[in-house]
Amino acid sequence: MKQRKALITGITGQDGAYLAKLLLQKGYKVHGAYRRSSTPNFWRLDELQIKNQVDLVCIELADQSSLQSAFFDIRPDEIYNLAAQSFVAESFTQPLYTTEIDGLSVTKILEAIRKFCPEARFYQASTSEMFGKVQEIPQVETTPFYPRSPYGAAKLYAHWITVNYREAYSLYACSGILFNHESPLRGIEFVTRKITAGLAAIKAGAHDHIVLGNLDAQRDWGFAGDYVEGMWRMLQQDRPDDFVLATGVTVTIRRFAEMAAQALDMELVWDGEGLGETGIDRKTGKTLIGISANYYRPAEVDLLIGNPAKANKFLAWEAHMQIPELVRLMADADKRRTAKEFSTTGRVSCAA
Repeated sequence: MKQRKALITGITGQDGAYLAKLLLQKGYKVHGAYRRSSTPNFWRLDELQIKNQVDLVCIELADQSSLQSAFFDIRPDEIYNLAAQSFVAESFTQPLYTTEIDGLSVTKILEAIRKFCPEARFYQASTSEMFGKVQEIPQVETTPFYPRSPYGAAKLYAHWITVNYREAYSLYACSGILFNHESPLRGIEFVTRKITAGLAAIKAGAHDHIVLGNLDAQRDWGFAGDYVEGMWRMLQQDRPDDFVLATGVTVTIRRFAEMAAQALDMELVWDGEGLGETGIDRKTGKTLIGISANYYRPAEVDLLIGNPAKANKFLAWEAHMQIPELVRLMADADKRRTAKEFSTTGRVSCAA
């Protein structure tokens, strides 16, 4: 049987690394696209011990010729577009760049598929941020979209252009509308890792405190390792379609921080309100968390919670890891990293 070939854009990210590992386990030849930079960052592939098993190729998503050349050379059977400027807060300060990479680049990818490998199956990483100011609870595939950030708006364009190419050119093109999914491989700039890494550093005596924004924002958090399985399953169906992947459970950032503190043997309690609120370790009296208006979004998304019933039914997919286990997994990983880094360098790199 011919070995299937997959091309993953954004392979250096959290989802790209987990997906690469999954596809390698399934016997794929995996090609991983990454963006050229002065210091390529492959730490996630190294941590999963798969870097030497992946054929890494530099592709500039904004450059049509770069995409076309790669697609012509590789002729992949499956393409997973996971590359993006994925930090929502950054999209407010870099809206044009976010639009180019997260939105317009998807059209360039689809054009390259249409011209050079029209039989390939394409997965587009859509996002629950497209729901933004939610129009119904919980959110499903047919819920009206109302993005509240340049990131959400760019992703919405990418979502609909994927649908358009599927319908106009009969491409096998799917979008996965994934709700928040985290792991020990999450970037330090995201609030979940900021919390677990920051609290681990405080516990080790290597950091003072962390500063957060809206503690009451509610998110549907799952484990990235579960979600990449759903991505793969979308491309194994007879007909292409779009699916919500979610846990169906939501917690606040406040509650996430409390669970992370508990996993690190801290007892987090709150004092004050609004921008004057602080999170304190009841056991030591030490301030762990402060609040700053700098970390509030210009247009907030208050509540995201997905209903994955369609994925449950047609993909036989479900989120196995629930939020308490996920938080502990991340906290334990950051505790180990902190101890190793602090003992080696005498300092710890974590979000402030």
